[in-house]
Amino acid sequence: MTTTATPAPSPARPHLPWWVNGDTNAFFGLGFNVLVNVLVLSGLCLGVVHLPGAQVFGVILPAMGIQLLIGNVYYAYLARRLARREGRDDVCAMPYGPSVPHMFIVVFVIMLPTYLATKDPLQAWAAGLAWSFIIGLIVLIGAFAGPYIRRFTPRAAMLGTLAGISIAFISMRPAAQMWEAAWIALPVLVIILAGFFADLRLPGGIPVGLAALLAGTAIAWIGGYMNPADVGAAARDIAVSLPSFNLDRLLDGLAQVSPLLATAIPLGIYNFTEGMSNVESAAAAGDSYNLRSVLLADGAGAVVGSMLGSPFPPAVYIGHPGWKAAGGRSGYSLASGAVIAAFCFLGMFSLLGAVFPTPAIVPILLYIGLLIGAQAFQAVPKAHAVAVVIAIIPNIAAWAQGYMDNALAAAGTSARQVGYAAIAQSGTVYEGTMLLGGGAVLAGLVLGSITAFIIDRSYLWAAAYAAIGAALSFVGLIHGERVEWNADGQVALGYLFAAVVLAGFALLRPGTETSAGTPVSESTAPAEVPAAS
Repeated sequence: MTTTATPAPSPARPHLPWWVNGDTNAFFGLGFNVLVNVLVLSGLCLGVVHLPGAQVFGVILPAMGIQLLIGNVYYAYLARRLARREGRDDVCAMPYGPSVPHMFIVVFVIMLPTYLATKDPLQAWAAGLAWSFIIGLIVLIGAFAGPYIRRFTPRAAMLGTLAGISIAFISMRPAAQMWEAAWIALPVLVIILAGFFADLRLPGGIPVGLAALLAGTAIAWIGGYMNPADVGAAARDIAVSLPSFNLDRLLDGLAQVSPLLATAIPLGIYNFTEGMSNVESAAAAGDSYNLRSVLLADGAGAVVGSMLGSPFPPAVYIGHPGWKAAGGRSGYSLASGAVIAAFCFLGMFSLLGAVFPTPAIVPILLYIGLLIGAQAFQAVPKAHAVAVVIAIIPNIAAWAQGYMDNALAAAGTSARQVGYAAIAQSGTVYEGTMLLGGGAVLAGLVLGSITAFIIDRSYLWAAAYAAIGAALSFVGLIHGERVEWNADGQVALGYLFAAVVLAGFALLRPGTETSAGTPVSESTAPAEVPAAS
């Protein structure tokens, strides 16, 4: 007799309000994070590349407004779709904004050299547009390769390298800025820590993010930190500007594309690798997004933005677990995109910068850094803590090298001019720091994966990652000053020798690998490859 199996009941369709109390906290946190970044990139365009204000506020920022509006709406849609699919009402949207590392890279590595060579800021702008366009194309390609990389990469390696980015590039600068005005920033920080980590409820249900911002702003204005004259001057700059296509300028930049590839290729890989790690971070916090959908959105945002005139690629931000812990769902993403876009279209960023003090805003970035760093250790097996730490280290090296380079540049020189040997005599290991931090995101993934697989005694997998490290370092995608053939042979040889040793360990310890080569331990078992959306 045959029987018909009863289908499993589908998850109950949850009620998904467009706004919950936690969205207010997340909105103020993400919104002011993006606000600071847009203020910084505007200042870089004006002060470094010397672009006319009309082009910055009338073209670049409106283009960015479109990028952020469409991207945040899309990620809110993905969050609500995931919530309905899984029958949950606690899904948090992925945060989205201009990529912070790329803001500085496109200005100082692409646009500034072009400006110095041509004395034409508009030509420098065209080079930046072409560079961003190439970044977007590489991320689009990565959308199809990324899920397979994620499948065979231990979580400790992905979260570890993300923690390295978060500690070095998200936390350190805001922390230093805080201590330059600690009398404003520290009260803000303790409000954020008590509200988000200790779940302190403020009187009247005031959102923690809003309370922290208002408290810091009040202290700064009462203490004379802010200048009222700046507010009046900034208010006169308000003007409506809507985005338009700048294809001619983009094509001008693409005509000189060859010099851009040396940085665009590794940084495009960086973008989709970081996006992959951010999706893994969200999964560890309970929200498993389709990686391909996320990367396609990031790549498309960079391509469309470059066509509209923005040389700054957008990206999924580090920090999803922080906004989820703060109670954010989908509304904060929609509101952040809409409000920031409106500010871009109205040219209000100089006014906001004159009203809200930076020391009252940057503690929220330190909060994100603390949370992501902690998550990397909490969401992996205890034995893999070592893999997390080694994945963090290349990003710290990259940060340290950047600070050394900036200090030398301020003195009118460079490490190459001073000489690596002379710097070493002062007790500073510059050359090794530079090599360790080259391609830090990829380097962290490789080193973290090797370590995690060694811990699990999956030596063949560790050997495979060491061989990948040899190939990547040979062409300079990791541990190199630039992308080129035989970028640093001694580093590549080191990885190759390590692969040989690890393969020998596998032969000495049979039975530690399955017949298919998959690690025995489930602690490194990566997520399944998501289906295309």
